Amino acid sequence: MQIRDSGALIAGGASGLGEATARLFHAHGASVVIADLNEDKGQALTGELGERTQFVRADVTDPDSVQAAVDAATAQPGGLRISVCCAGIGWAERVAGKRGAHSLPPFETVIRVNLIGTFNVLRLAAAAMMVAEPLASGERGVCVNTASIAAFDGQIGQISYSASKGGIVGMTLPAARDLAAVGIRVCTIAPGTFDTPLLAALPQENRDELGRAIPFPPRLGRPSEFGALAAHIVENEMLNGEVIRLDGALRMPPR
Repeated sequence: MQIRDSGALIAGGASGLGEATARLFHAHGASVVIADLNEDKGQALTGELGERTQFVRADVTDPDSVQAAVDAATAQPGGLRISVCCAGIGWAERVAGKRGAHSLPPFETVIRVNLIGTFNVLRLAAAAMMVAEPLASGERGVCVNTASIAAFDGQIGQISYSASKGGIVGMTLPAARDLAAVGIRVCTIAPGTFDTPLLAALPQENRDELGRAIPFPPRLGRPSEFGALAAHIVENEMLNGEVIRLDGALRMPPR
């Protein structure tokens, strides 16, 4: 799948990993629809990138707003060929502790946003792609989801986040098999510790310490590196049904 002249939907595309991916795909010639809850950041980004970009305010847990974003991407020149979902949230709480059992509402919220939200983007984007004309290779589209190494190395207090990301990992192969007959590929990126707005709030000393824990390179991952891997997945037709760790060989300790 060529990025140039393709329509791309980036869910969670107003900041962090999604923003970097939107910037890179736009630079490579795609028409990009940025779907996000943060209207200020989304409008600012589309204003900066200019032509071939559009912002759609979307909540990934709301099928109607996701469908609106999918429709906008489908209407782009080239049609919807690429979907990348980077939307997600976190929550820190142990299964049980001095205050009692883990609160159920935040667990449900993390699952709803990270797992069900990703599924909403995947299912609705794939449904739009499958009615498009296939390319000469028979390919119709590529869907890239975002998990985390917490799906494999969940730390203390990460029960809800790890469960949600583990669900995304578990969806990858069956989704790829479901969609193989119509020429749609599905892959997942599981990033490690990246320099995103979430970590930007930490003191530089703490950020440096997190970076030093990574075997090589001993630094935080750059969002542009996530975007570069997403682009490679799109362009490499043999990548399908795969979960790729992007973590500098980091294996998270218990805490």
